[in-house]
Amino acid sequence: MPFHPLWLLLILVVVLIIFGPGRLPELGGAVGKAMREFRKATNELSSEVTSAMQSKPEPPPPTETAAKGPSSSEADTSKN
Repeated sequence: MPFHPLWLLLILVVVLIIFGPGRLPELGGAVGKAMREFRKATNELSSEVTSAMQSKPEPPPPTETAAKGPSSSEADTSKN
């Protein structure tokens, strides 16, 4: 369905009839503010994802069992 300039004009006329000429600048400002907030949020999200992808993950900390050596139950099983 191609975009036609007549459709845009029709939509603008309907909006003008519904809201009136006094509210149009207010509505335009609200739409602009919403678009800026959306763009800001998407830019922040994409920068967070990019920085997370570029940073190297930290190695996991050593587990306690590996640091202490074999436990008593492991020692018993190795004797059998």
